[in-house]
This record gives sequence, structure tokens and C-alpha cells, in this order.
Amino acid sequence: MRKASGVPYISHLLSVAALVLEDGGNKDEAIAALLHDAIENQGSDKIRQEIYQKFGESVASIVEAGTESDTIPKPPWKERKLAAFARLRDASPQVRRVVLADKLHNARSILVDWHRHGEEIWNRFQGGKEGTLWFYRAIIESERSLQRI
Repeated sequence: MRKASGVPYISHLLSVAALVLEDGGNKDEAIAALLHDAIENQGSDKIRQEIYQKFGESVASIVEAGTESDTIPKPPWKERKLAAFARLRDASPQVRRVVLADKLHNARSILVDWHRHGEEIWNRFQGGKEGTLWFYRAIIESERSLQRI
């Protein structure tokens, strides 16, 4: 289930894949969108290898490049986010498409939850309200700066 909303998690994966396809993504990008959280949430090299074997190098490399952390426990929240920004700046257009679709869907879900539950939603995020809003603003600014290059 998604945090606090009770919406089945599969809806997030399907939504990210739909956003990727609507943005012109190809089959490998759509598959990577469906699997984008697999390494991070299941945290093992076994999952990484399974993705490679079943879906090929292109899908596996997109999923790998979009993974914030595959260790348990995860590094501190802000450290993970800053490292993710650094990787995103140098990522391929395919990786950026999947990662940004994920972030867009997450932001949409936060907005829906905020309308339903109000300010209490921020308690479920490690970064709280301030950190979470910083994170999404930073993604927008990062993408704007890349478009100017």
C-alpha cells in the first residue's frame, strides 16, 4: 500500500509507466518504470540480476541508475537525496524520464493526500514538510537548469 493513502502500490508503478509512455518513452523505459523501485525496496543483488536476466541490460541499467539506495539501513535521507540529484544531472534521457515520472507521480499523490488529510501528511516523510518541499522544488530547478544547457 502507498503511505497513508491505502491505495494499492501497483497503482504507483502503473502510473509511472503511463507517464513514461505518454512522454514518448519506449518499451524498455516503460518496463523500467514498472520495476523502478524493485532494487531499492527489495535491496539485493539477486533482484538486480533477475531484472538483467529477464529484461536485458537496457532495463536493468535504467532501474539501477534510478535507485537511490540498495543498502539496509539506507543512508540518511538528505544524503540520499543529494546523491540522487548528482546522479540525475549526468543521467541519460531514458533514466531521467523514468526518475522524473516517478517524482511527478509522487508529487501528485502528495497533493491528493494533502487535500484529503491536511498538514498531518508531512509526518510520514523523513524530511517532514520542509524537506519534502525542498526536494520537489530542487528537482524542478535541476530539470530547468538542464534544459537551459
